Amino acid sequence: MAAEDLVVVHGGAVTADFYTRLAKALKGRVAVHLYDRRGRGSAGPKPAGYTVDDEIADLAAVLERTGARNVFGHSYGGLVVMRAALEIEFDHIVLYDGTVNVDDVFPSDYVPRMRRYIDAGDLPRAIAVMSGGLQLTKLPFGARILLARAFLRTPIGRTMGELLPTSILETEEVVAQSGPAQEYAGVTARTLLSCGARSGAYYREMNERLAAVMPDARTHVLPRASHNAACVARPHFANMVADFLTKEPVRS
Repeated sequence: MAAEDLVVVHGGAVTADFYTRLAKALKGRVAVHLYDRRGRGSAGPKPAGYTVDDEIADLAAVLERTGARNVFGHSYGGLVVMRAALEIEFDHIVLYDGTVNVDDVFPSDYVPRMRRYIDAGDLPRAIAVMSGGLQLTKLPFGARILLARAFLRTPIGRTMGELLPTSILETEEVVAQSGPAQEYAGVTARTLLSCGARSGAYYREMNERLAAVMPDARTHVLPRASHNAACVARPHFANMVADFLTKEPVRS
């Protein structure tokens, strides 16, 4: 396969289909391989006793099938990529808002309460808890519930609502996988740790801590971009990814 082949490891309450715009935006510059992670789309269910190790095994199989040595991780997909990088040698890694919870930077106090609402089948309150816990809004809880109910009636909202019981397992794994940034000091792939200027500030902090210990990593804050920029895939986002994968690095 070409050096510019790229496997996309998608985020939480979404499917691989959410990244078709990114694949189209990169067409002709990067060959993009999309796959559904367990528990959604065309993939099988999450296994009992799920951990990120299950995701690493699946990613390894996709890499073997495609021959790709470059990976893109969005949100929870970023954790999958970075944990995989401890076992698999990549050429390039691109993260966007990667949920790599170093030094307990990622906010997690909301997770047990969100789990209780999901188990009770109360998805609007689960989403309201999540949006507040992730610092996405300062609206009162009641207003967040109303917005969540409206969101769940949209096509995207219905998909995300159906996937919440799956994605909460991943959020719990983010909490369980927290550790010092130094854990990733042995990841030698050329790495771009990017985040959106309008995303949670914790993404920027996690990226900076990772870049401080990784031998060939740099950070980038994408102007005017929020968490879903990887799915919207506007030209400046696609250019960021393509340029990093295809242009020679500047050597000092």
